[in-house]
Amino acid sequence: MTTTLVTGGTGALGRPVTERLRAQGHDVRVLSRRAVPYSVDLRQGGGALDAAVTGVDTVVHCATSPRGGDEQAARNLITAARRAGVGHLVYISIVGVDRVPFGYYRSKLAVERLVEDSGIGWTVLRATQFHDLLLTVFQGMSRLPVVPLPARVKDQPVEVTEVADRLCELAREAPAGRVADMGGPEIRTMDSLLRSYLQATGRRRAVVKVPLRGAAYRAFRAGGHLAPDHAVGTRTFEEFLARRREAAAARAHG
Repeated sequence: MTTTLVTGGTGALGRPVTERLRAQGHDVRVLSRRAVPYSVDLRQGGGALDAAVTGVDTVVHCATSPRGGDEQAARNLITAARRAGVGHLVYISIVGVDRVPFGYYRSKLAVERLVEDSGIGWTVLRATQFHDLLLTVFQGMSRLPVVPLPARVKDQPVEVTEVADRLCELAREAPAGRVADMGGPEIRTMDSLLRSYLQATGRRRAVVKVPLRGAAYRAFRAGGHLAPDHAVGTRTFEEFLARRREAAAARAHG
């Protein structure tokens, strides 16, 4: 039996990764700031991190924060993993980190380079944005009577559990370097995705398309964050919303 450490193992992606690896018979350790017994802030490192990686064969690195600190967290994780003799480091990144000059994307790209230069066997998977992220964005924006959307921007959302399946597959295999990107099944306008959300939630909102400025917006508008040749996901945004409604209804009648 192999031992796998999942960083960010209580998060939107880390949780299904953990569940699937355990179901497949792996000994899985969950690392996050609040997970017991491996409660670790990767940005701080220290003895608790060393204990978490000791005896680990593979690390699946899902922990991330748009608020910053990913690079320091990766440095600490890599240093501890090297000391512990970890054989495989699997990292989840984002499609377009090398094409879109957006702050969070730059940080993810920097972590990719740290992983590549770590001296540990590595695998990097880039995925498009999760359905869950769009849901969070639309929930916040729809609190307004008029919803502003960036003009002429499309997205290719993917189901997080499908990305989890792919990460588990990669974690079971030998280090593969940079693997093929993983995109959702459809490239859609933000307007059409928002309208699907509004219809599913029974909300009526005016939508205004706002042209923005800057290099990041131009890159998003040009589709730098999309993977049209790797539309391997199967669950659409509408199917994702329908499953959430079904789950909510089941809990309400549970």
